[in-house]
Amino acid sequence: MKHRNAWAWAFAAVLTVSASSAAMAEKLVISNWDGYMPKDMAEKFKAATGIDLEISVHATNEEIMGKVTASGGEGYDVLFVSSPFAEALNNLGLAAPIDHAKIPNLANLYPEASQLKHDPGNVFSVPYTWGTTGLCYRSDLVKAEPQSWNDLLKPADDLKGKITMLSTDRWLMAPAFLANGMSVNTTDQASLDKVRDQLIETKRQLLAYDDTTFYSKLVSGEASLVEAWDGWCNYGIAEKPEIKYVIPKEGSDLWVDTIVVTKASKNPEAAHKFIDFVLNADNGKWVVENIMYKTPNKAGMEAVDKAMFTQYPNMAIPPAELLKFEQLRDLGSGMKAFSKTVSEIMAAK
Repeated sequence: MKHRNAWAWAFAAVLTVSASSAAMAEKLVISNWDGYMPKDMAEKFKAATGIDLEISVHATNEEIMGKVTASGGEGYDVLFVSSPFAEALNNLGLAAPIDHAKIPNLANLYPEASQLKHDPGNVFSVPYTWGTTGLCYRSDLVKAEPQSWNDLLKPADDLKGKITMLSTDRWLMAPAFLANGMSVNTTDQASLDKVRDQLIETKRQLLAYDDTTFYSKLVSGEASLVEAWDGWCNYGIAEKPEIKYVIPKEGSDLWVDTIVVTKASKNPEAAHKFIDFVLNADNGKWVVENIMYKTPNKAGMEAVDKAMFTQYPNMAIPPAELLKFEQLRDLGSGMKAFSKTVSEIMAAK
C-alpha cells in the first residue's frame, strides 16, 4: 500500500507539472501599437480558444526592433511591425515561417495580399493593414489644390509656415525621392545628398515635423497642407469635411503593417491561432471602422457600410491600384547612409 501511495503521489505530481506547463504554454505575448486592435481582443480570444494574451505596446517599429534584436526574440510570440521591419526580422533569422494550413482565415485576404514584394506568398508575415502616403489639406484654405509633392517641398508663399512633414525616417525622405523620380528605397550617396539639400531647404518653410497631431493642426487651421498617411488624414476629415486627401502625381509609397511570429516563440501553434482569429471578418471590419485604414482583409472590407468609402474616398482605392506603388523595403547595409542623411537634415538650421 505504501508503494502504491508513493506511485500515486508521483503520478499526481507529474500530472500537476504537466498541467502547469500546459497552462504556461497556453499564453501568448503580443506586441502591437496602442489602439491597433480591439481593446477586448484578449477577452474575445480567450473565450474562443482558452488561450491568454499578454499585450505589450510599442510606440515605433524601431522600439520593438531594438528589444527583439537584443533578446533574440525571447519573451515575444507575435509582433505587429511594418513590412521593412518584418523583412529585416526574417533576414536576421528571427521570424518563424507562417504555416498556412493553420490559418484558414488567410482565405479572407485579397489575392494581392500574397503578392507583396517584401514577402511574396506570405512566407514569414501576414499583412494586417496597408495604404498610401500623400497630401492632406484644407480645401478652403489653399489657393490651389495640391497635385505634386513639390507643392509641399517648394511651397507657395501663402503656405510657408503652414505645412508639416512626417519625421519618421522613411517617410521624411520619401516625398523628395518621389518628386525627383527616385525609388523610395534609394540608398546611393549622390541621390541622398541631393534630397538632403532639398529637404533642408524645405525644413526652413515648415510649421513642424509632426507624426501624430498634424490632422489636428489642419482642423484648427494652424496648418493648411501636410504630409500624411491616408488613415490619419481620415481622422481630420471626420472632424472637418473641408479636409481632403490626394496622392500626388509622382505617386506614393505602399506601406504595409504586418503580423510576424517570432522564431523564439514557445507556442507557435497558439500564435497561428491568434493570427487566424485576427483575420476573421469581424476583426477586419473593426480595423476599417476604428483605425480608418484599408485592410487586405477582403471579408472585413466588404462588411463595412459603403457610405464610409464615400466619406473617405481613399478607403476605396482597390488593391490592384495599391500594388502599383513601390513598397518600402528593408535597406540592409544601406540603412547606415540613409540614417546619417536623416540625421543631417534634422540637425540643420
